[in-house]
Amino acid sequence: FFGWIRSNTSSSVGPFPVPKLVIWAVRWYLFKIMIGAGLIKIKSSDPKWKPGNMSAMYYFYETQPVPNPFTKYFHFMPKWWHRFEVWSNHFVELVAPFLLLMPSRQLRQTGGLIQIMFQVILISSGNLSFLNWLTIVPAIFCLDDAFLMNNLPPIVRSLTFGTPSSQSYVQCISSGAVEMARQSHFLRTTVSTLFYLLMAKLNINVVRNLFAQRQLMNASFDKLRLCSTYGAFGVVSETRQELIIESANNIDGPWKEYHFRVKPGDIHKRPPWISPYHHRLDWQMWIAAQSGRIERNPWLYKFLLKLLQRGKDVIDLLEGDPWESSSSDATIHSHVDEREVSTKAGSLRTIPELTHGPKYIRIEKYRYKFFDNKNNAKLGDRDEPQYWIRERVGRYFPEQGVMTKEILEEFLR
Repeated sequence: FFGWIRSNTSSSVGPFPVPKLVIWAVRWYLFKIMIGAGLIKIKSSDPKWKPGNMSAMYYFYETQPVPNPFTKYFHFMPKWWHRFEVWSNHFVELVAPFLLLMPSRQLRQTGGLIQIMFQVILISSGNLSFLNWLTIVPAIFCLDDAFLMNNLPPIVRSLTFGTPSSQSYVQCISSGAVEMARQSHFLRTTVSTLFYLLMAKLNINVVRNLFAQRQLMNASFDKLRLCSTYGAFGVVSETRQELIIESANNIDGPWKEYHFRVKPGDIHKRPPWISPYHHRLDWQMWIAAQSGRIERNPWLYKFLLKLLQRGKDVIDLLEGDPWESSSSDATIHSHVDEREVSTKAGSLRTIPELTHGPKYIRIEKYRYKFFDNKNNAKLGDRDEPQYWIRERVGRYFPEQGVMTKEILEEFLR
């Protein structure tokens, strides 16, 4: 894109191009993101990404961190289409990135458009938060101003180039009456060169990692983390496992389930659209389900304790408090467990005792599958549409018994 600075010799605003070194650094940034994502798949131990199998996309949509309303339809596409998706993914991540570094303007534009379309498809097929939106930004640097002005819709063009100075710039470029200044000020050139040299030095270890047999997935190699390496979904799970948190006031039940805002739980709930927003707690619950024992996710101890304490800051991260209705019912109907306290105004109000809140908590593990309207019609609930099928796998934590506030506090000491 272009930058605006005020000339020292004139009061008018003049257009100066973004230094080429900076633009090439941004293109390199996109290149290493995509090539890293592709290399980690073909170097992984998962055969589903490799020729002769190519079945990764059979399972990807159903097992990704946070599905969206359209994910189910992508999942039930024919298997030949999913195999085509794997080949297409390898092309976009392993071949097309080299177009971003080509000297030809047409090839760079083609490479940028391929990456933008790929990210749009990912956005439409799952809630991967802001990751895909951010990846589109450097791809735009492969499309110069002339391309954007000639191809943007009129409404977008008016919003993008709506200021008087930018409109003047557009008129000049469109008419060809004014050439862009080709000589930047000494300070701009110096800063750009130093930036480019710094990025070149810091990326040496990034390049080494890309060629390493054991490629690190998401790692940084300098103290300030200015340059990092990226890779995702080197291994695709074949089943979706979800952690379901339940609590009870009595050890014999009934047990009440905590529902999250976007994480699958209720089998009748359609996944929402949240992109580009990121629900980190729901994402972390998916990671915990994938990574095995709770010892690898020690934050869950504090989380369970907060749920037992009914901490508002934690409950607000969920869809709701399953004990809220119980407390209100107890306030109205209970005459044994109530006590009266004076308000500041001197009137009396009733507060339920803590016996109506949760005392025990546990985490169950379930296997989830998309409900197929054709093949699973007999399993569905006829009164309410069903989105998921779930089957209990076993206990996640604790392996035996239940947890209480006192036990969790002991864990955290």
